Amino acid sequence: MQGDGAGEVSAVARARNLQPDSPVDAKRRLGSPVSAQDLRAMDSSHTKTARRLQASIDRRLADGHIVTMLRQDGFEGPRYDRFVEELVRYGISVLRGWMHSGYIFKLVAQRGFGLSPHELDLEDLATDSDLREELASMTVARALPRFRQQALVDSGWNTEGGASITTYFMGACVYDFPNEFRRHRAAEARHHRALRREKELYQPRVSTVSLAQEIVGNIGVLDELQEIDDPRVQAVVALTLDGYSQEEIRELVDITTIRAVEGLLYRWRTKAKRKRKGDRDD
Repeated sequence: MQGDGAGEVSAVARARNLQPDSPVDAKRRLGSPVSAQDLRAMDSSHTKTARRLQASIDRRLADGHIVTMLRQDGFEGPRYDRFVEELVRYGISVLRGWMHSGYIFKLVAQRGFGLSPHELDLEDLATDSDLREELASMTVARALPRFRQQALVDSGWNTEGGASITTYFMGACVYDFPNEFRRHRAAEARHHRALRREKELYQPRVSTVSLAQEIVGNIGVLDELQEIDDPRVQAVVALTLDGYSQEEIRELVDITTIRAVEGLLYRWRTKAKRKRKGDRDD
């Protein structure tokens, strides 16, 4: 699912070449609360939702007894569940905004922990709403137990500390984001390796295919092209047959990422092989 497309090019440009500013006290700084300025550093499309959620949480915390009440409940039960529900919605909203703009990488780098995102990583985050939702949800889920223990149970957060409960929680999320982003990047790498293996297994090597065999194979694909119902898949297959690179195909067919092009080809090849096998069995 695509969305939030405005400003995609500038989002990539703003987040390029991000490196840690200093390795000193990196671990301590990575877990520190974010600032109010950091919370404002979101695209306007995300700011309104985040502010509304923060206002709701702040209203609950305006009464200085709320944390005491939650403590009396052992930080569990219906009141705590409602508090966590709002905190989770807020955290996901803010993280989605930071990922859309690329600002999350600046925050992590400021805390001495560089992820060195590739431009394609930044493009995916700027254009893929589902990816932002997945990474934000996983980051918040991993940050919550440590936040509960350190900020609430161990009284790491208090009203005199200078940070709101929301900025303290977002600091915990920034701490957990690098591991979630690494897991995503590792999964992407495995996906690409699997596609390469599939290509090596099922596509004949150029050195072992005669010109006659290649022509016959191409004619077969041309016949199969007429049976493809999806115009976009048909265009991708035809352009591949004409020798266009996947990056060129991505631009010509207006597909978001190279990975999406590979996925379309993979699904088409799998379907075509099943059909050919069925024809032979008949």
